[in-house]
Amino acid sequence: MTLPRTATPRTEQEPFFADYRSGDSEKTSEQRQTDLRDQINKETKIKIGSENLLEALTSKNVKQAKEQRTRVEAELGSSNRKIIELTSQLEEEIERSKRPKTPPRNRLSAIFQGSPMKSPQENDGILQDENPAMEESESPTFILSEILQALELEGMQPDYYVEKANRLVDLFKKYPSLKYDLAWPIFGLRVQTMLLSQSREVVAAGYRVTRHAITDRRSLQIIRRLNVDELVMLSLVKESKANIEREQALKFVRAFFDVKGGIHEISNIVLRTIVAIAEHHEDRLRNISILTLLELLVRNPTQVVDVGGMASLTQALLDGSYPGCESLASAILFLFDKPKDRVCLESCHELDAAFTVFTDPIAVHSSEERLKASASVIIALLQSWPGVYSVSNDGFAAIKGLLLSLAYPSLLARDLILDIVNAVLQIRAPSWSSSFLAGRRLTTYGRVANLIKEPSPPSAAFFPEDEEETRISLSEHYLALLLAVLIQSGLPQILANLIQEEEAESALRRKATLLHGEMLNMANRLLPQKYSASLQRLSQLVVADDCRPPEKFLHQVSMTYQIDSVSRTLHRSQAASRSPFDAMMPSKTNSRVFHSTKHQVDYEMDEIKFRAAVVDTQILSHANFLKWDWHLIEELIDGPLKNPKRLNEAINGTKFLKRLLGFYRPFKYRFSATLNTKLNQRYVRAGVSLMKTLLRSNEGIAYLWDSKFLRQLGECLSQIDRTSGFFADEPLFSNWRTSSTLTGGYFSLLGALSGDPRGLQMFERWHMINISYHILDLRDRDDLVELLLGNMDFTLDSHLRVMLSKALTASHKHIRIFSTKLLRQYAIQAPRSETGLQSPSSVCEWAIRLLVTQLYDPEVEVSEVAVQILEESCHWKSHLEYVVRCRPQLDHLNSIGAPLLLRFLSTSLGYQYLDRLDYITQEMDDWFLGRNNSYVTLVEATLSRGFSASLTDMSQSNTNESLLMQGHPTLPPHFYRELTRTREGCELLQESGHFDKFVITVRDTWTEHEDQEAILKLKGSLWAVGNIGSMELGASFLDDSDVVKWIVQIAEHSEVATVRGTAFLVLGLISRSLHGMEIITEQGWLTATDYFGRSIGYCLPSALGVFFSISIEPKLANAGGFRDRVKGTSLQPQPVVDKDPIHARILESVASTGNTVLTKKAAGELNALKSRHPEAFSSTELYRKTRDTLGRYRFHLPVRRFILDLFNRSVVREVVLDEDESESESIQTEVQAGFRPRLV
Repeated sequence: MTLPRTATPRTEQEPFFADYRSGDSEKTSEQRQTDLRDQINKETKIKIGSENLLEALTSKNVKQAKEQRTRVEAELGSSNRKIIELTSQLEEEIERSKRPKTPPRNRLSAIFQGSPMKSPQENDGILQDENPAMEESESPTFILSEILQALELEGMQPDYYVEKANRLVDLFKKYPSLKYDLAWPIFGLRVQTMLLSQSREVVAAGYRVTRHAITDRRSLQIIRRLNVDELVMLSLVKESKANIEREQALKFVRAFFDVKGGIHEISNIVLRTIVAIAEHHEDRLRNISILTLLELLVRNPTQVVDVGGMASLTQALLDGSYPGCESLASAILFLFDKPKDRVCLESCHELDAAFTVFTDPIAVHSSEERLKASASVIIALLQSWPGVYSVSNDGFAAIKGLLLSLAYPSLLARDLILDIVNAVLQIRAPSWSSSFLAGRRLTTYGRVANLIKEPSPPSAAFFPEDEEETRISLSEHYLALLLAVLIQSGLPQILANLIQEEEAESALRRKATLLHGEMLNMANRLLPQKYSASLQRLSQLVVADDCRPPEKFLHQVSMTYQIDSVSRTLHRSQAASRSPFDAMMPSKTNSRVFHSTKHQVDYEMDEIKFRAAVVDTQILSHANFLKWDWHLIEELIDGPLKNPKRLNEAINGTKFLKRLLGFYRPFKYRFSATLNTKLNQRYVRAGVSLMKTLLRSNEGIAYLWDSKFLRQLGECLSQIDRTSGFFADEPLFSNWRTSSTLTGGYFSLLGALSGDPRGLQMFERWHMINISYHILDLRDRDDLVELLLGNMDFTLDSHLRVMLSKALTASHKHIRIFSTKLLRQYAIQAPRSETGLQSPSSVCEWAIRLLVTQLYDPEVEVSEVAVQILEESCHWKSHLEYVVRCRPQLDHLNSIGAPLLLRFLSTSLGYQYLDRLDYITQEMDDWFLGRNNSYVTLVEATLSRGFSASLTDMSQSNTNESLLMQGHPTLPPHFYRELTRTREGCELLQESGHFDKFVITVRDTWTEHEDQEAILKLKGSLWAVGNIGSMELGASFLDDSDVVKWIVQIAEHSEVATVRGTAFLVLGLISRSLHGMEIITEQGWLTATDYFGRSIGYCLPSALGVFFSISIEPKLANAGGFRDRVKGTSLQPQPVVDKDPIHARILESVASTGNTVLTKKAAGELNALKSRHPEAFSSTELYRKTRDTLGRYRFHLPVRRFILDLFNRSVVREVVLDEDESESESIQTEVQAGFRPRLV
C-alpha cells in the first residue's frame, strides 16, 4: 500500500526543522529564509505537477485512474498545507530578523545598530550605560553633554566611538529640537576628531552624526567652516573596501538637498569628485552619484554645468548602464522646456543618444539590456512635450532614422522598434494577437461571434445624442499628433517594405502587419482626411507596374489581403468591446460580446440528435464526473435544454438531469470536495448556466423546487448560522473549504437564482434569506460576506437589497467599501425603456439613493468611493438630475466632493440647487483667484499618468472592478466648462467678465518664457478659454475676441514647449463645438470629423514642420562661454603658479594627469618627485593648491585617488585643524548670533 506524503515523513526537512526549533546559531537569518523559500518553491512545483497530473488523469479509464487520483489528491492537499505552514514560518523569520540584535562588524547595518564591544572604562563603572528607564527621566540636554564628554576620551576601540555616535543619533531622532541648541565649537571639535580617525567605521559614524545635526542653511555654513569638504573629498575617492565610509559621506552630501538653499553650500571640489564617481563604471556608488547629479540638475542646472556634470549624464544615457534611464531623460527634458534652461545643454540634441543605439549599424548589435534601456528612453521622450519637440525639431531626423533602422538585419532591434511604435501609440494587443503572430489563420479564431469580450471603457462617441460628451480624452489628441508625425516620417512605407521582405522572420512580418492594421484603424479614427485618406488605398503595397513578375504580384496581393483581414477583425472586435449596451450592463450577465449562432441552431435540435448528444456526455454511462464531457454538457445547457420540450425529455425520459444536478448536491461531496483550480472552474460555469436554464421554463422551476439540491444547500448554510441550532464539526462553508475547494462556487449558483422572482421564492422556502442576514453579522468571516454579496443579483426589489443596505451601513469599513463598489454596475446602467418586472431606471435610482447615503459615512474612504461612482453615473443626464433631486450635502467632504458638485452645473436643475446654496459665486471666485492655476497641475499629472501606465498593466486591468475609467486619461471637470452648459451659467459668466480677463492674459503674456508664475497663469487661462469654447453655448464668447488666433500663435511660436503643448490641446477642446471648429479651420488648421461631419475634438496643423520648429539657439550674450563649460573637457587643466620650483613642477605634473594622453607619464614623474623630495608632499600650501586644481578641472576618479594619496595623512589633519583654529573666533561669533547654546 502506498501512503500519501501526509503519512510519510520527509527526511530532507527533518534536519532543517530540528536545527530551527533548537535555535541553531550556526545559520544566519538570511540562510534560514533561503531554506524556507527553497522549501516553498519545491512544494509549489509539487502542487503544480499534481494539478497537471489530475488534468491528465481525466482522460484515462475511471477504474485505472481512481487509485492514482486518490494519491494525487492527497499529494495536492499535503502540498497546500505545507505551503501554508512554510509561508507562516517564513513570515515569522522575516519578522524575527527585523528585531534588534548584534550583527557582524563588517556590515554597515551592524555598525550603526550598536557595538558588541564595551570599553574597560565602561566595565569599571567610569561611564556606565544609562538604564532606559533612567534615560526617560533624565534631561536630554544632560545626556547630550555626557555623550560629548565621553567622546573626548582618546585611544579607545573604534566600537566605543561608534556606539556613542549611535546613541547621539538616536537622541537627535527622539528629540529633534535638541540639535537647534548645539554648542557648535564643542560639537564641531568632536565631529572633526571622528572624521580624522584612522578607522573607517568611526569616520562613517562621524558623517552620520553630522548629517543628523543639520537644521538649516546656517548650520551647513558652520559645518563647512569645520573644513568638512576636505574630508568628504578624501572619503569619496577611497577604494571600494572603504564603501561604508564612502556611503555615509555621500549621504551627508545628499542631506544638503533637504535644506532650503542647501544645494548652494555644496562645494565644487565635492561635486567634481561626485562627477568623477559617476564617470567610473566599476564604482559601486556610480548610480547614486548619477542620481545626485540629476537632482541637482533639476534644482540648479548651472551648478552641474560648472563642474562638467552634463557630459557624464549624457554618457550614462548613451551607454544605457544607468538603471533609471527614464528619470535621466526626464531631467534633461526639464532643461529643454524653457529657453533659459536650454542654454545649459551643449547642443540640445543630447537626447538623440538614445536613438544612436538603433541607428548605428554597429551599436544595433549591442546587448539586449542596452537596447531595451534605449527603447524605454525613446518611449519616455515621445510621451512628453519637451521630448517630442527635441526629437522632431530637425525635420524629424531622429524619428526617421529610428524607423529606417528596421532595415538592419537585427531581429531583436527590429522587434524592439516595433514595440516602441506600439507603446508610443498606446496600441493594446487584441486577444487573438498571440495566435496571429504564431502563424495561424484569422478565420480559425477571428470570428467575432467567438471573441471573448476585451474590457474597454465606453467611448464618449457612443453616448446618446441628447447627452453632452463629458469624456474628453487627453491622450488621444496627443496620439493623433504622434501618429501624424510617424506617418510623415515614412512609417507606412517602411512597414510595407518589412512586410514584403522575404528574408525577414515570419513572426516579425506578421507583427508589422498587425501594426499596419492598427495604424490604419487609428488614422481613420483620429486623423483629418488629409492625413488618413491616402493611407487607406495601401499604395505602399500595390504598385502599378505591368512588368513585375507574377510571384511578386501574388505576394503583394496576399499581403494586402492579410492587412485588410486584420483591419476588419480589429474593427469588429473593437466595435464589439466598445458597444454602449455591453459597456453599461453588469459584467455578470455579459460574459461574451455576441451569443454564438451555434447555440441558436442547437436550440431546435431534434429528438434523435439530442438523445445521441446526451449519451455522448457520458453522464448516463459513468458515475465518475471526471469522465463526463463537460464541454458538450455546457453546449447542451446553453442550447437544446433551453427548449422546454428537450428539457422535459431530459427530466422525464433520462437520468441526465438527475445525475447532473446530483453532482452539485453538497452532501454527495463531489462538487463541494473538488479542489479550487483553474480547470475546475468549468464546473461552476456549468452550474450557473444550469440554474439559469432551469429558471426559463415551468418544468425546470418545478424540478428545481422539488430537488434535494436546494434543501441540502440551505442545511449547509445553516451550519454557519449560530442561531439555527445546526452544528457540524467541520461546516461545509468553513474558511478552509471556501478557499481551497469549489464550495464558494455555491454562491455563484445562488446568484443565478437571485435574479429571478421564482428563484427568490426558493430562497424563502429554505430560509436562506434569514440565514443570509445572520451571515452578515459574522465579524470573523469577511470572506463569506464578500462571496454572498458579490454574487447576488440586486436587480429585483427584495430582501437582498435590504441585506446590501445593512452591509453598507452596519458592517466595518472593509465590507462597506466592498459593498459600495458593488453599486457601480447598477448606478451606471444606461437609461433605456424596457419592459419587465424592474425597469433599469428604477434600479439605477435605487443604487443612487444608497450611494448618496454613503456620502455621509464616517470613513472618508467610503465617501470617496461613493463620490467617484456618482460622478461616473452623472455622465447620463437623467441620472444627474436624479442625484440633484436627492439633494446631497457635500460640505463635509471638501475637495473630495468638488467634482460631483461641478457635475451639478450641467443642468438647469442643478444650477438652481447650487445657486440656492450660494455655491456658484464662491466657487467662481475660488477658481478665478487660484483654482484655475491648480487645474493646470492636475491636467498635466493626469496626462503623465496616462502615458506612464504600461501596456501590460492596461491589458491586465479589470474594468469591471475598477471605479475609475481605465485606458486613455480623460479631462478632469472644469468649473467654467460645466458653467457654460446652461444659459444661466453663460449669463453669470458674462456678468463676471472673467472670460475677457482670460483673453487679456493670453494676449499679454503669450511670449513669456522665464517667469514661472506668469507661465502657470497663462496655462490656466488657456485651459479656461478652451473649456468655455468647447461648449456650444460657450463658443459664442469666442466671437467677441480674437483669442483663437492668439492660441494658434502660441501653439506655433511659443518658446516654451509645455506652453505649446497646452495650446495644442486647448485648440482640440475648442474644436469640439461647431462654431469653434469653424474658427480653427479659418486659422489654417485641420479638424478631424466623424462620418456625419461632426467634430470629434482633434485638430492638427496643416504644416507639421512649422509646428515643431522651436528655437534652440542661445539667447544669452555669454551663452557661448556658458556652453563651453557644459562640455567639462573644453577647459584644459592649467598648473597653478608657485615660487618654489619643486612645487611648481609638482603642480605642473598634477595638471598633466588631467590629460588622458599624458596621464601615465605625469604619474611617473609624480612618483619620482615624491621619492626625491618627500618633504614637499608634507606642505600644507602645496596641498591647498593641488586641491584647488582638482576642484577646477576634470580628473578621473583613479587619478584623483592617486594624487591625494601622494600627500601624507598628517597634511590633511593640519589643514583641517589649523584652518579651524584660525577661524574659531568667527565660528563662535556666528554661532552666538544664530543659536543660543544651553549645553555647556
